[in-house]
Amino acid sequence: MTAENEREIYHKLEAMKEIRNKTITLERLKRSILNEVRSGDQEGRCLAQYKREMELLQQEKMSHVEELRQIHADINAMETVIKQTEESMTRKLSAASRLHEDYRPLKAEVDLLRRQCLGLDRLPDLHEEEGSPITPDRFPPMAPVSAARPAAFLPPAPRKPPPPPPAFRSALDQDFLTVSLRQQPPPMKSCLSCHQQIHRNAPICPLCKAKSRSRNPKKPKKK
Repeated sequence: MTAENEREIYHKLEAMKEIRNKTITLERLKRSILNEVRSGDQEGRCLAQYKREMELLQQEKMSHVEELRQIHADINAMETVIKQTEESMTRKLSAASRLHEDYRPLKAEVDLLRRQCLGLDRLPDLHEEEGSPITPDRFPPMAPVSAARPAAFLPPAPRKPPPPPPAFRSALDQDFLTVSLRQQPPPMKSCLSCHQQIHRNAPICPLCKAKSRSRNPKKPKKK
């Protein structure tokens, strides 16, 4: 074997060694590339799922935001309704108190007339009426009517007035029993200003203090 052949063989061996080392490195790089690509694809699929989940969370968040907005709107509306109802209740109770201030002395005078003139019992109080929503403590109690404050037109009466004739007494008893049982309301009309029901002959509305005018005023007589 000549020296030239030896050198050729030596170069081939060196080349094979280099090819082997580089092939091993190449295979290692190829496996790494494949692993990274597979991992990247897996991460991409996970990323798509994460984004989808994020979209769902955003949608849920917006739905809750809308629910909260609707809840706040309902709360505001309910607060307005409560305020209006409280104001209406206050107005109605105030009106009832003002009407009771007119009712109380009038009832006391009627009871006094019944007792002194006819010897009858007093009319039942508001809370004593059957089915009445008024309780005994709804309105402040009224001081009893003093005997020193009789009506101006009442004649002096003895402590026990003589009873009327039987027929007259029977008719009166029947009339007062009928009134007490039926409790017919007085004739009413609507106030032209506040549209509340007031007594037909009231010159001034006790609620709004407006002057009452007849819907059909009498025409002046021609001279």
